[in-house]
Amino acid sequence: MAKTILITGANGGLGTAVVKKFLDEQYKVIGVDHSGSHLGFAHDHPQFELHAVNLSDETASDLFAKEAISLYKQIDGALLLVGGFAMGDIAATDGAALKKMFAMNFETAYYLVRPLFQHMMENGYGRIVLVGARPALQPEAGKNLIAYSLSKSLLVQLANLLNESAKGKDVVVSVIAPSTIDTPANRKDMPDADFSKWVKPSEIADVLEFICSGKGDILRKSVYHVYGNA
Repeated sequence: MAKTILITGANGGLGTAVVKKFLDEQYKVIGVDHSGSHLGFAHDHPQFELHAVNLSDETASDLFAKEAISLYKQIDGALLLVGGFAMGDIAATDGAALKKMFAMNFETAYYLVRPLFQHMMENGYGRIVLVGARPALQPEAGKNLIAYSLSKSLLVQLANLLNESAKGKDVVVSVIAPSTIDTPANRKDMPDADFSKWVKPSEIADVLEFICSGKGDILRKSVYHVYGNA
């Protein structure tokens, strides 16, 4: 029986590649985003559905998760790809900047993690993957990205805490920490960069599928450093 995987940010530069990978591998995919303009390949796919959910709203996120659980009985994996980016050293990072990054990168994940983790613990199986960032792990890379790095570091700590709670059960929360991802938006923002050193979305999709597949069942490592040649 095909595993059911929930993917947020399904219409983004990374999410599109991840949705394609999981459909190609015969998973049932529940996509979450505001539109499907980049997902024409999945429009009529029998194993795909797309939902518009305001993930910054705790009530809306919780209701959506519980409705999905009620409908499918078991959510096997959740790939929570939504997030945002902002520059700023300590002088440029005020409370508003912190709160914005905290809301975009941590709260949008946490509001779904909470009901989904409890569901997976009850079922005795589940895989949740959060998207961290290299600057959250390396101070030299994050010193000019204070709010962004702090918000991403919270996801790493959340994974550590939940994995402690899940000891003895086949429930794992992982974090992928990529370097720069080769998306059209990043190429536009950094036109002079060496794109060959960036991590391709399809490569990250392969890592995510490995984590969710039976091939990754023996792994309990929280953080995957997806740096490529950077």
